[in-house]
Amino acid sequence: MALLDEFLDVLWLEDGLSRNTLDSYRSDLQQFGEWLGKPKQNDSAFIAAMHSDLLGFLAQKVSAKVKASTTSRELSSLKRFYRFLLQQGKVQADPSLNIDSPKLPRSLPVSLTEAEVEALLHAPDVQQPLGLRDRTMLEVLYASGLRVSELVSLEAGQISLSMGVVKVMGKGGKERLTPLGEEALEWVVRYAKETRPGLLGEKLSNALFVTARGSAMTRQAFWYLIKRYARQAGIAKLPSPHTLRHAFATHLLNHGADLRVVQLLLGHADISTTQIYTHVARERLKRIHAMHHPRG
Repeated sequence: MALLDEFLDVLWLEDGLSRNTLDSYRSDLQQFGEWLGKPKQNDSAFIAAMHSDLLGFLAQKVSAKVKASTTSRELSSLKRFYRFLLQQGKVQADPSLNIDSPKLPRSLPVSLTEAEVEALLHAPDVQQPLGLRDRTMLEVLYASGLRVSELVSLEAGQISLSMGVVKVMGKGGKERLTPLGEEALEWVVRYAKETRPGLLGEKLSNALFVTARGSAMTRQAFWYLIKRYARQAGIAKLPSPHTLRHAFATHLLNHGADLRVVQLLLGHADISTTQIYTHVARERLKRIHAMHHPRG
């Protein structure tokens, strides 16, 4: 599938997309190629695909009750792929034109209350080396609103103790500086002094957060830790890898932060992505109105 490899190379070079995002594109397009029925000749099958083929592929997703968000992402992958083929002169017309994405329900992100966050942060046993590492990771995640992928890929040099900020390379290779706060910084200093050297032993690593074997922490391993600590803290709702990121944004807005500031801190390129949190700001305004307006 030379076309697919060429397309992904262009995405990586032009947009700086992460490996996880590129893998999603590959998976979506491979599924379409296999659905076309010529898995060993996917290049020719992609080129020959027509508007009706894309509609049929999406229709069977709907019939199989695949989530609308998944189908929408797959259609987005197909649209991007066929724009590329059109630009390269591989196809004469874009078969993905005039296909609308399925309407997505406006679901609010699952968050935690401030009390639940406190319980989660206190779940690790900081008297143990791994517990101290885990507490530090949770503190940094909640204090900064980083994505889990950004957290596990942090290197020690990305945190400035004097400035109290962490420098992050986010989606699309965009760099941002995010404040950490005194509490998280204190945990980073303690972890770097008391735990990290022992975990590394004789190994060398640029990764700030490492496992008991001295290797870099993975997203999957940290997700497992979050679930374990949530159960330990008695948190009923199952947190996702983004739960603390959502809590970060929600709690900032609860305490009066501007939506534009939250957008910058989260690293959202478009304010529309951040606007899913506007329900929080509206609820806060209602409370203020009720407390202070004579007709509240």
